[in-house]
Amino acid sequence: MIKPKKLKQGDKVATISLSWGGAGEIPSRYEIGKRQIYDNFGLEVFETKNALKSAKWIYENPKARAEDLMEALEDNSIKAIISNIGGDDSIRILPFIDFDVIKRNPKIFIGFSDSTVAHFCFYKAGVTSFYGTSTLVGFAENNGMHNYQISDIKNTLFSNGVRNEIKPNIEGWTSERLEWNNPKNQKKSRQLTKSNGWNFLQGFKTVSGELLGGCFDVLETLKDTKLWVSPSEWQGKIMFLETSEATILPHYFLWILRNYVASGIMHNINGLIIGRPYDNKYIKEYENALIQVIRNEAGLTDLPIITEMDFGHTCPTFTIPYGIKAEIDPINKTFSIVENALVN
Repeated sequence: MIKPKKLKQGDKVATISLSWGGAGEIPSRYEIGKRQIYDNFGLEVFETKNALKSAKWIYENPKARAEDLMEALEDNSIKAIISNIGGDDSIRILPFIDFDVIKRNPKIFIGFSDSTVAHFCFYKAGVTSFYGTSTLVGFAENNGMHNYQISDIKNTLFSNGVRNEIKPNIEGWTSERLEWNNPKNQKKSRQLTKSNGWNFLQGFKTVSGELLGGCFDVLETLKDTKLWVSPSEWQGKIMFLETSEATILPHYFLWILRNYVASGIMHNINGLIIGRPYDNKYIKEYENALIQVIRNEAGLTDLPIITEMDFGHTCPTFTIPYGIKAEIDPINKTFSIVENALVN
């Protein structure tokens, strides 16, 4: 993988709307995210040309969304690109993506949820990108960013060193919904739920592999496109998955897992890590589905699986670099990123 350059204080970063135009619909929330990026990391934040257009305009212009990404990559003054928010139709930008532009201009790209599509564009171009928070979510967190999130961003995007062990968040997690379009809510800290750490569901030996995955729901839109990764290409990977705020029903979760088994993907990966579901809904049902499909039906009793991890649709989160080697140790119950993701 081609590794982008690390960030430093004073760098210029661009925000982008590749799916839902939430930044244009709720400008007060966007401005707080922009300010908190500057206050916490010293980064100068600028918008891509269409980042603040209305949700209707963004929806109607997928080509312009892709052009924003290409222009931000080709602008030498921009050092990183931050997704404003997810959505549900990033797949519509695919016909307008120039993979050579991504490859020639490796830069940090960070986002989650529907940004999975953009991440797979970077992955297909051979460039490391970062599955992490977005402008309107973690960066604009109510009443200030979480310490866990600030520390993660500094350790991940401002260093060319190896992260090593990633610790569970002990601050507590939240997915409490406080409406963004009510400015008074911004001064209210969201209610935190105590975390009991991560659940090492199964596994008997230490494994390592390059990280690959994304939002469980969005990955379904990638199948049979030129972005999809064939079963053989999953060989030796550590797959990461998390579900969206749509909280996919457990029986659908189970059916999709069966597809990963039937296609051979589950037999090829070295490990599986699962992000905590939104509001922790269906966590036990999802874990039961994992046991039923992977352990009982597929017989993959030695595949290490960790669930309830701090990435995805609860806050705060840690950031996952695509194509970078990680390690799962089920005995000592640790997860580590054992390769540097950025260069000087």
